[in-house]
Amino acid sequence: MGFIILAAWVLAAIIALAFVIVLIKFFGLWFRALVSGAKVGLGRLVGMWIRRVNATVIVDSRIVLVKGGMPIHTDMLETHYLTGGDVVKVSRALVAAAKAKIDLPFERAAAIDLAGRDVLDAVKTSVNPKVIDCPSPDSGKYTIDAVAKDGIQLKVKARVTVRVNINQLIGGASEETIIARVGEGIVTSIGSSDTYKNVLENPDNISKRVLEKGLDAGTAFEILSIDIADVDVGSNVGAKLQADQAEADLRRFQAEAEQRRAAAQAREQEMVAQVQENRAKVVLAEAEIPQAIAQSFREGNLGIMDYYRLRNLQADTDMRASLGKQMAPPEGGT
Repeated sequence: MGFIILAAWVLAAIIALAFVIVLIKFFGLWFRALVSGAKVGLGRLVGMWIRRVNATVIVDSRIVLVKGGMPIHTDMLETHYLTGGDVVKVSRALVAAAKAKIDLPFERAAAIDLAGRDVLDAVKTSVNPKVIDCPSPDSGKYTIDAVAKDGIQLKVKARVTVRVNINQLIGGASEETIIARVGEGIVTSIGSSDTYKNVLENPDNISKRVLEKGLDAGTAFEILSIDIADVDVGSNVGAKLQADQAEADLRRFQAEAEQRRAAAQAREQEMVAQVQENRAKVVLAEAEIPQAIAQSFREGNLGIMDYYRLRNLQADTDMRASLGKQMAPPEGGT
């Protein structure tokens, strides 16, 4: 009987000690929530500790929400915390949206935060529009280069004023898409101009044409305005292209002439070889003449007098050829 009583006292002491520890650990949070009108029970605080949830973050966020007129239950805050969300940033974003009269339920804010976007910055941008430089300085380029129809290059800097579209923040394209689309629109607008002077005289035409294209479709932003900050005249790209084309044509013509010259030289060599071949045939034919004469002698078709007359005729022909060469004028003379 005495052992049972002792065990009861020990158990009571343990319970009392645990209660004291709980009071010491969570009383401050519980009391702060109580006096702030965002009551959180001690049992729930103990459950947060067991679930390894930062009770301070949950209580402080609930106080902010309650004071902002949005009494979100702690279960929703805990769930967002356990899924890796930023409870503090979501709470501040909800209060800011409520003050700005922006429809932003907790579920959407939590989804935006879990998607990796800064929900608080999105709300701030919805209230205070953001200016985006086009092109972005982070890309290493400082101007958008485009060429008008007359071949003159223009270097343009633009600034795009955007406002976040909360409803399209999940799944909507980012700032990079806005910058790319605006750059494409500027290049198209300048490229369709007959002369660069028209662009310099009316740079606002670029903004009007670009805005008419609805570049913010499918993005997380709403484009409010596109302002041309600077327009500079670059190089004469058209003249450079024409010079490059002329040089390329010159090289092509030179290559074709060289090809024709090589073909002519090859043809000349072929003709020289053909002449040598014909001369060889003549020599072979002349070599057969004595054999034919000898055959004629044997067969009785040629007499000795006929042979002498043939020799005299050949000698006379050789003499005439020699005299003709001696009487011919020298090369380059008259």
